Amino acid sequence: MLPKKLKPYHLDKSNLIRIGPKKDGGYVIDKRVIDNTDIIITCGLNDDWEFEKDFINKNKNSRVEAYDHTVDSNFWLKRLKRDLISFLKLKKNTPNKILDIFKYLGYLSFFRGKNKHYIKKIVSQKEDENKQVTLSEAIGNNNNILLKIDIEGDEFKILSEINENIDRINLLIIEFHNLCLPQNLKQVENFIENTVLKNIHINANNYAMVDENGIPQVIEMTFINPKKFEITNEITKKSYPIEGLDFKNHKSGPEIRLKFNE
Repeated sequence: MLPKKLKPYHLDKSNLIRIGPKKDGGYVIDKRVIDNTDIIITCGLNDDWEFEKDFINKNKNSRVEAYDHTVDSNFWLKRLKRDLISFLKLKKNTPNKILDIFKYLGYLSFFRGKNKHYIKKIVSQKEDENKQVTLSEAIGNNNNILLKIDIEGDEFKILSEINENIDRINLLIIEFHNLCLPQNLKQVENFIENTVLKNIHINANNYAMVDENGIPQVIEMTFINPKKFEITNEITKKSYPIEGLDFKNHKSGPEIRLKFNE
């Protein structure tokens, strides 16, 4: 079971909306944030910007600044080479591979003009000016930020920087990894206890396992800034996942129903 502290605050289901696909890469947020957001700062991109694309379609005045040091020219060259080999060998999954080739064109189309992708790693302490950037530097002077973080375990290193920039943030979407480690789960509890932000949604990523204590290894959480958006102090009575809003990250994997200590 998850600690009681991780249980979200109450928000009517009518105020919640899923942005992005009905699979991995989609997240549940508060509708009120959409029209009040100037910029999405994405930490961790990989090959999925469907959330950002969907959000921009709903608020065309907003823009995206994404940071991911792994998505460089070699990232795309390796994929294109792999897909070409699959095509030439006429493997059974060739149609999907052909479609994958067009993902690069979609990347070039989306990340141009006002939407930027920086090939830099988000770090807590910078050692390489050209390849790294701190979260505070990425935030800069921006305000009304939707901050989205999925950096495969490094999120724990930048939690203090989130709180240092709290007044600039409207909404935080964050994935917490390796929660089977007690020290990581404790860090999540401490963050919730010490931050101004309020948790309004939680989901278990079923690409990862659940340990013997019922703790998912990876959870996705959404936090809202109560200084900017009114929210009750009442803890939710909802069960998770929420039908119609939450969908399995891995479609063929088992659904993970969350339970909390009382």
